[in-house]
Amino acid sequence: DIIFFWVARMIMMTMHFMKDENGKPEVPFKTVYVTGLIRDEAGDKMSKSKGNVLDPIDLIDGIGLDDLLAKRCGNMMQPKLAEKIGKRTKKEFANGIEAYGTDALRFTLAALASTGRDINWDMKRLEGYRNFCNKIWNASRYVMMNTVGEAALEAAAGGKVTITPAMLVDCGANGEAVELSMADKWIISRLQQVITTVRGHFDQYRFDLASQALYEFIWNEYCGWYLELSKPILTDDVSTVEAKRGTRRTLVQVLEATLRLAHPLIPFITEEIWQQIKDLAGYGAAGLTESDAAESIMMAAYPEADDSQINPAAESDIDWLKGVIVSVRNIRGEMNIPPSKQLPVFFVNGSNSDKQRLEANRQYLAALASLESITWLNEGDEAPMAATQLVGEMEVLVPLAGLIDKDAESARLNKEIDKIKKDMGRVEGKLNNPKFVDKAPAEVVQKEKDKLADMSSAVGKLEEQLEKLATL
Repeated sequence: DIIFFWVARMIMMTMHFMKDENGKPEVPFKTVYVTGLIRDEAGDKMSKSKGNVLDPIDLIDGIGLDDLLAKRCGNMMQPKLAEKIGKRTKKEFANGIEAYGTDALRFTLAALASTGRDINWDMKRLEGYRNFCNKIWNASRYVMMNTVGEAALEAAAGGKVTITPAMLVDCGANGEAVELSMADKWIISRLQQVITTVRGHFDQYRFDLASQALYEFIWNEYCGWYLELSKPILTDDVSTVEAKRGTRRTLVQVLEATLRLAHPLIPFITEEIWQQIKDLAGYGAAGLTESDAAESIMMAAYPEADDSQINPAAESDIDWLKGVIVSVRNIRGEMNIPPSKQLPVFFVNGSNSDKQRLEANRQYLAALASLESITWLNEGDEAPMAATQLVGEMEVLVPLAGLIDKDAESARLNKEIDKIKKDMGRVEGKLNNPKFVDKAPAEVVQKEKDKLADMSSAVGKLEEQLEKLATL
C-alpha cells in the first residue's frame, strides 16, 4: 500500500541531493514496476494480527507445523487471538509447509502478476510450478542421457568425474552433417515464435503472459510432444547417422535456448542445467552468443528469434500427427483399452494430403500410439465396425471386435452427436437472424455456412456409425 510513496520519496530525495556537473537533478528511475498487493487465498490482506502471513523464506525452505505456529502465534499484540489463529493454521497446514524452492516461488509470483489487480496467493499454483521446475530438470536429464551417455552422467552426478568433451556423443556442434526430422523442424519453428512472444511480453512488463508462454512451450510442446517424438529417431535401427545427430543437436540446442529464455524468471535451475549443456549445444562455436566462453548464463546473450527457421509446413504436419495420436488415445480412454495393448487402426475418407502425411509418419504413429498395423482404406473399401474419431474430414477407426462395450460406445456416439447438434443450433440461429446476415461481412456469413455444413457432415458420419453399431 505504501510502495508508491516510498518510490516517490526516493525519486524526490535523489533529485534534490544528486546533481550532475551542470547542476541538473539526476533521475534515479526511468521505469518502476509495482506489483499488486499480495493477499491470502481468501483475498484478505496479510496481517500478523490475522495470523495469515506467509513468509517467503518458509515457502522456499519449508517449515514444520510447530515452528509455523510459534511464528504466527508468538508475541501477538492480541494474545487472545492466538488460539483461533492456531486452529486455522493447523487446518490449512496440518504438516507444516514443504520446501518449494526459490525458482518455483519466483515463477508463481510472475504468473500471478496480472496488471492492475491484487494477487490472491494460491498454494496449488506454487505446487504446480514446483512440478514445472522438476519437469525442466527431468527433461534435461533425458537430453543429457542421449548426448553425454547415462554412465558418464551418473558418474558426474556422484562427484566421481567431470564431464569432458571427450565424453560427449556427436551432436553436430562442430558443423557435422545433420538431417532434421519433421519434429526437429517443428520444435525449432515453435521456439522462434515463443522467443518473439516472451520478449514482447517482457517489453510490456507482462510477466504473467511471459510465464504462461514459457510454461505452454516447455511443458506441452518441448516436454509433452517433442521429447516423445525424438525417441523413435534415437532408438530405432532405421534412422541414419545424420538423422540421429540432427535430433540430438535439436534436443540440446532448443533446451539451451529455452534455458536462456526462462532465466530471468527461474535463475537457479536454469544456471545449473546450462552449465552442464552449454558445451553440448556448441556454445560459442555455434554462434549462440557473442561470447566464446561465458562463465554464467547471465553473461550469455538473450535469445533472439530467427524468422527464417519458422516452418508453417512442419507445424501443420505435426498438428495433423498430434490429432491422430490424440484420437487413438481418446478411443483407448473411452474404451478402457490399456496403453500397452497394440491396436490396428484404419483411416477412411482422407485426402491425398492425409495419405502423404500418413506414409511420412508411420514411424511416429506406430511408436507413440502403440499400433500393430496401419491401414489406409480407399473409396469402395469396406470399413470394419469401429470406434471413430475425426481429424478434419478424415476418420480414424479402431475396430471394435473384441474391444468394445457396445452400450458404452453407443452412449459416446450419442453424446458427440448431441454436442455437435447443439453447436449447429447456435450457428443456425445466427444464420436465421436477419440482423447478422444483413450486417455481417459476406466472408463472415460464408464462414458460418461452411461451419454448419462441416458439422452436418460430421453428424451424418457419426449417425452412420451408430447404425452400424446397432447391427453389431
